[in-house]
Amino acid sequence: MSYTLRLYAFEDVSPQELQAAERRFKDALEATLGDASLVAPVYAAYLKIVANHGETPADETLSPSELEIFSQWQAAELAATAAALGPNRYMGEAQFVIDG
Repeated sequence: MSYTLRLYAFEDVSPQELQAAERRFKDALEATLGDASLVAPVYAAYLKIVANHGETPADETLSPSELEIFSQWQAAELAATAAALGPNRYMGEAQFVIDG
């Protein structure tokens, strides 16, 4: 399953810097989750969990499979954010959108 990723920076960055940050973000997501085909379905499942349980649910409120997905996505997002924005602190206010 393919997906598209867009980063939105709140400060001025060149198109080349934004494209490089998007590539680093995607690479880190895919490496953390194990494959590009897992990004869209894991993200969709994560969003469903957040919709049902909130952004910071207590572990005991989630089923084992929900907890697995929730934890996997949070780890992937953290790794991707660090990979994309680490050396570019001026993009620290950036947000991302994933379409699957």
